[in-house]
Amino acid sequence: MKYKIFIDGKEGTTGLKIFERFEGRSDIEILTISEENRKNPVEKAKMINASDFTFLCLPDAAAIESVELCTNPNTKIIDASTAHRTNPAWAYGFPELGADFREKIVKSKRVAVPGCYASGTIAICYPLVKFGIMPRDYPVVVHAVSGYSGAGKKAIAQYEAEGRDPSLDSPRLYALTQMHKHLPEMKKISGLDYEPIFNPYICDYFQGMTVTVGLHSRLLAKKVTAHDVWEMFAAHYEDCRFVRVAAFMGEGVLPEQFIPANTLAGTNEMQVFVYGNDDRIMVTTRFDNLGKGASGAAVQCMNIMMGLDETTGLV
Repeated sequence: MKYKIFIDGKEGTTGLKIFERFEGRSDIEILTISEENRKNPVEKAKMINASDFTFLCLPDAAAIESVELCTNPNTKIIDASTAHRTNPAWAYGFPELGADFREKIVKSKRVAVPGCYASGTIAICYPLVKFGIMPRDYPVVVHAVSGYSGAGKKAIAQYEAEGRDPSLDSPRLYALTQMHKHLPEMKKISGLDYEPIFNPYICDYFQGMTVTVGLHSRLLAKKVTAHDVWEMFAAHYEDCRFVRVAAFMGEGVLPEQFIPANTLAGTNEMQVFVYGNDDRIMVTTRFDNLGKGASGAAVQCMNIMMGLDETTGLV
């Protein structure tokens, strides 16, 4: 069977990466729309309703409008925007979180792909809450760094321009109002009572990210050591193809005591590191903000919805 695929927003970073991941796939037929009609709702509706799967790589308002254009009950929509990630009617596209998440993706015709920072945060917090280690009211603080590709085409042009502002040479802290768009899904999907403090940095490299959550053991819901926490993560993600838990303290994985953020660029992999000590336990996820944090996750969900091996086109 050949599936008809429409990428609404193919010109953006995520859309382009999804398109690239379909290269060489004989089971995919890409439906295209002319440049002059790509924002024309009538023409877009034709493409969406002619497709088996439509990917939305759009701003939130535009994504909501595109969903409303879908009248074909057989068209499945995978949304990479923020618009539907906390909507209970939509499946949340992170199958590694548990069998219930995977099952809902299989059965759903509407899947919301996680945000990049949210993926890294939820991969840490969801299991901690689920297994009763982190109380739901824990004061979570998230520190994260990302390559500039995650900020979109305008930022990419800014970073790659000749004679750019010297401030771009250094990491830049942003989301200063604590109103970042990923915060609602971090809270809801993780099972937290409150939104975390979130400190993201955009840095002078193209692709890849790390997300870190620190745990004060005295504030946890049960007494655990750092190794106990590692064992929990190792068991939870044991059978996952794309989420791997590194050896405790990164032994054998980190040649030096550094966790660089860009080493999984170009993959759909996510690594989980547990380190620190029994008083202050640190957990870090490392992955590609354009891979498992965006386009790779979207294609993985599509494969699952098709009943294919989830790694198809991703390795």
